[in-house]
Amino acid sequence: MEHEAPHYLHQLPVPGEERYVSLALVNTRFALSHGPVDLLDDAEAAHLWLVRHELLADRVALNGRQFGRLLGLREALRSLFEARDARSVPPGESLDTLNSALAAAPSTPRLAWTTDGPHRADAPDTGNPAGAALSLLADDATELLTGPESPQLAPCAAAGCTRWFLRSHAARRWCTTKCGNRVRAARAYAARKGR
Repeated sequence: MEHEAPHYLHQLPVPGEERYVSLALVNTRFALSHGPVDLLDDAEAAHLWLVRHELLADRVALNGRQFGRLLGLREALRSLFEARDARSVPPGESLDTLNSALAAAPSTPRLAWTTDGPHRADAPDTGNPAGAALSLLADDATELLTGPESPQLAPCAAAGCTRWFLRSHAARRWCTTKCGNRVRAARAYAARKGR
């Protein structure tokens, strides 16, 4: 008998995750009707997630300390996203965590030459693969928080949803059509019940 993957692994990706892996990292912890889900619930799951997102080679193990730093970065990013959305100053420890991850494997500028011609490429220090993965995630988040798409970063407005996404237009309020449909169905039910 084949084992089916848990239904939460079939969650639709939210807009922006394909461009910003840091957004995908924040969305590894979310809630469903049966309770909270954490796609990084242990070091093995975190390793697999990093490999699937091409941030870590499969042969490189992730130890407990590195796993803890990844989870710490995820929570710091969530805090920074919330501060960005609220237009407030984030907690100092969240900034410290992000900046520490940025410094974990400083990149070295390089000149790369492709068929399109020369361009600058920053190569992270490969002597510390897990540190390089954290540094790349932190750099990606920094680009998201400071770049031109920063104003589109938004939390899903559906009750109980904890995911973040990039709005494609100002009126978009939900991370997926599934959340939007759930909200509309709840409104319709409340309206029928109120009559």
